[in-house]
Amino acid sequence: MRVSFEELIRGGRVFAMFLGICALMACHKLEPTAMPSNMPAQSGSADWLEKSDARKGFIAAPSGQIKDAQGKVIWDFDAFAFIQGDAPPTVNPSLWRQATLNNQMGLFKVTEGIWQLRGFDLANMTLIQGKTGWIVVDALTAQETSAAALAFARKHLGPQQVSGLIFTHSHADHFGGALGVVSAEEAKARKLPIVAPSGFMEEATSENILMGPAMGRRAMYMYGSNLAKSPTGLVDNGLGKAVAFGKIGILQPNITVQSEKQDLLIDGVRFVFHNVPGSEAPSEFTFYLPDFKAFCGAEIMGHTLHNLYTLRGAKVRDATKWASYLNDSLKYVQNSEVVFNQHHWPVWGAANIQDFIVKQRDTYQFIHDQTVRQMNAGLNAAEIAENLRLPAALDEHLSVRGYYGTVRHNVKAVYQNYMGWFDAHPSNLDPLPALQASEKYVQLMGGVDKVVAAAQEAMGKAEYRWAAELLKHAVYVAPSNTQAKALLAQSFEKLGYAAESSAWRNFYLTGALELREGTPEKGMPREGMIDMLNQTPIERFLEAMAASLNAPKAEGKKMKINLVFSDTQQSFVLSLENSVLHHVKARPDQNANATLTLTQPFFIKMVLGQAGAKDLLMSDQTKIEGSKIDLALFFSMIDKAPGNFSIVTR
Repeated sequence: MRVSFEELIRGGRVFAMFLGICALMACHKLEPTAMPSNMPAQSGSADWLEKSDARKGFIAAPSGQIKDAQGKVIWDFDAFAFIQGDAPPTVNPSLWRQATLNNQMGLFKVTEGIWQLRGFDLANMTLIQGKTGWIVVDALTAQETSAAALAFARKHLGPQQVSGLIFTHSHADHFGGALGVVSAEEAKARKLPIVAPSGFMEEATSENILMGPAMGRRAMYMYGSNLAKSPTGLVDNGLGKAVAFGKIGILQPNITVQSEKQDLLIDGVRFVFHNVPGSEAPSEFTFYLPDFKAFCGAEIMGHTLHNLYTLRGAKVRDATKWASYLNDSLKYVQNSEVVFNQHHWPVWGAANIQDFIVKQRDTYQFIHDQTVRQMNAGLNAAEIAENLRLPAALDEHLSVRGYYGTVRHNVKAVYQNYMGWFDAHPSNLDPLPALQASEKYVQLMGGVDKVVAAAQEAMGKAEYRWAAELLKHAVYVAPSNTQAKALLAQSFEKLGYAAESSAWRNFYLTGALELREGTPEKGMPREGMIDMLNQTPIERFLEAMAASLNAPKAEGKKMKINLVFSDTQQSFVLSLENSVLHHVKARPDQNANATLTLTQPFFIKMVLGQAGAKDLLMSDQTKIEGSKIDLALFFSMIDKAPGNFSIVTR
């Protein structure tokens, strides 16, 4: 994106700031995102940090590392200590500002009786003082980090028991650490209230099962999990510093908020819940605390533009529905003195709260409306993304800057939501696959060397997007060409260093890393998810099994397999016909080819690849009746997704 001088100084941008940003980026010939006029100059970074609300209510900061039972580092509080002072030339100054604010870690007082633990994971843990203990809002991603956060709070606020647990929505960074807050046994024995929005369990478990390998692989790019934490690597994730990859579990809610609005009394505290499904998450709620004059916006609001489409892959989110929920919240916060959310820092004061929510609401509505306007004028998604700009009143508001989501890819999400993948150009009805197209493009351009030379020229002109486009074809055709790979990595690096969005930066830099070092040996680890998988309905796994059926191998085959779980007293009949696998919860079919009796934990081991054919035959947790040959044939037709497939090469 080329940014004009007029755009850079729009809204009263001071000339000194313009020069400062250009100086920072000059050595890389980058095209930086236009900076908001209310972003402080680099030279005053210490002052603006002290004046920001990110430090308000600070009590204590942690240090050192959080390790799992095997000694593996799950979280390092000091890993981002390099984020100080002015932005280096390898980081967009606006993103560096966000990274600095997100680097304010520790225990914070929100208001009397409400505290937050920030910087222990990607999300926040909120503590609300109840009659007998703390009501915990969101349990972070990992058991290790949630347990450490709770221990840190007890150290500084005094020992208190957990008197309730609330999951605001169905994303793992908000429930995965549940068993670090309270064990399943204790929760059951104490009849602990565990509250979640309607559809929580289904949504929380399904996303990680059906599309787990593909989403997990793309998440490695989006969250920069293999990048070094450094000025040339991972600096932030927009919503917070990073994702903690430890043990992930879940607790079954015993109170589900079903209605649009629902009042509940939890450990003596009055909650007014508002369901906001299909916004930032398929299952989500916000809530108001009348006794505290405080409102929790969960994740439908925060100090960044969020995703209408998340780059790791997920269903597109409805911009108008999201905006309508934000509009509703303006009524709910009328008596609030503070709004806190499950990422970032709170907003205090009635006027600030109103302005904060209005800007968020209008940003999503603007992106929706103006995308639709241009769709109806005949523009396609890429064309709209290229020319749509937020109005100055929104663009200059720091809470809607694109540190996580971006206007560009959110525009494409709106287009996809209404029009799907097809842009109506006949040539795009049935285009050649990427590799075949690349072969023909490279041949037409005179071979790989000519493509590399053209890309080198584009790099010299700082046309990094065009260089990346050219080199993509060259690397697809000649994946062993070191010069093409090295130059493509450089173009990704330039684009990553210029990106205001942490997700874009992480994608670019991870692509560069894998071009230089190759595809990782393993995909996203799933072993730490066993506690969550054990709470997942068997039906979710059987749906994933059907989606893993190798159709060519199954061609012409017809069989039935009984699956009996001895520990849960459930049984399913799996039917294979027409290269499609169906399942039904039913008593074993007498005419089945084979009956496999096993325990749910053993089945989970099979899902994770920790138990193979030999274990199936030899384990005392299994019993096979009928044809062992047919059973072996059946499982041979179920593919195991690698989880580390190539992305920047083919």
